[in-house]
Amino acid sequence: MLALTLAMAAAPILTQPVRAERVRDLGGFQGVRSNQLTGYGIIVGLPGTGDDNLEYLTQAMRGVSGRLGVQLPPGVAPGLKNAAAVMITADLPAFAKPGQRIDVTVSTIGKAKSLRGGALVLAPLYGADGQIYAMAQGNLAVGGLGITAKDGSQLTVNVPTVGRIAEGASVERAVATGFDSAAILRWNLFDADFLNAARVRDAINRRFPGTASVEDGVTLALRLPEGSDARASAMAAIETIEVSPADAAAKVIVNSRTGTVVINSAVRLSPAAISHGKLVVRIDEKPRVSQPGPFSNGQTAVVPSSQISASEEGSHVALFKPGASLSSLVNALNKLGVSPSDLVAILEALKQAGALKAEMVVI
Repeated sequence: MLALTLAMAAAPILTQPVRAERVRDLGGFQGVRSNQLTGYGIIVGLPGTGDDNLEYLTQAMRGVSGRLGVQLPPGVAPGLKNAAAVMITADLPAFAKPGQRIDVTVSTIGKAKSLRGGALVLAPLYGADGQIYAMAQGNLAVGGLGITAKDGSQLTVNVPTVGRIAEGASVERAVATGFDSAAILRWNLFDADFLNAARVRDAINRRFPGTASVEDGVTLALRLPEGSDARASAMAAIETIEVSPADAAAKVIVNSRTGTVVINSAVRLSPAAISHGKLVVRIDEKPRVSQPGPFSNGQTAVVPSSQISASEEGSHVALFKPGASLSSLVNALNKLGVSPSDLVAILEALKQAGALKAEMVVI
């Protein structure tokens, strides 16, 4: 016994490797982000698949033709089946400078059937502050296809009412980020967590002493050297620092629409017993035909005949010991043969009984 004890004490202790992630994978610098742009425009050159005589399309075409020096007579409502009114969206990357090109997405807002073969007329793209940040124009690339025959039959492949213009917009205004002039830069976690914020602060201060301080569960304040070159170098070094993130909080995610249930590894169970059974009621209708007796002047009638049976299936009980893990829960529920809807009911019952140590989130 003593030899066995000494051998066990001398054996190497195997530990799981600590998971490390880069700072750039846990969050990002405040202000260094993309900005959404939107605009309204006109697609022309469609082969009869446009919006036809749509009122706001007609007004827009009057504006476009007016800018080109062509004035439509008052009261004239042109047929515009080769044009469509569209909404334009784009993302303006951080540090984008005037003259650079960005991709745009174009979507119909009327009854246009397809944008295939169309071209976008020059249209401004606005930011949330109402300022123009880019100008869009170009030929669309449409991945969908819509065909209509003379008899009214239709064939649609993918979505022909949405198109994309690669590098279809030219940046006209830059967005100030203040990264090179602000006294303090702020770095934000993607998900609020005080422990992760503290660990990132400690990792940064080990590399750059006295640089980082925690403001709340999301934000760190960074005091970096002034000057764009020195500051950019410091930011690049900070983003590559590796941090061991905290374990995620115990959660059970339930998608009520699809029946999907996701349980993370932090979920634990207190002592509990689960009984799962299904009561199956079956009704068989076997109507019989009743014939009248000879010379009775009766009529043939259908007489209902029902057979009702009930059975209870899967009457099993699963017992969980204290601190049961996710694998124990999954194995037990698989043995019970539960469906996704039954699984949700079991998890809710465990939560109500106080045996499920996790937060349930229904999406």
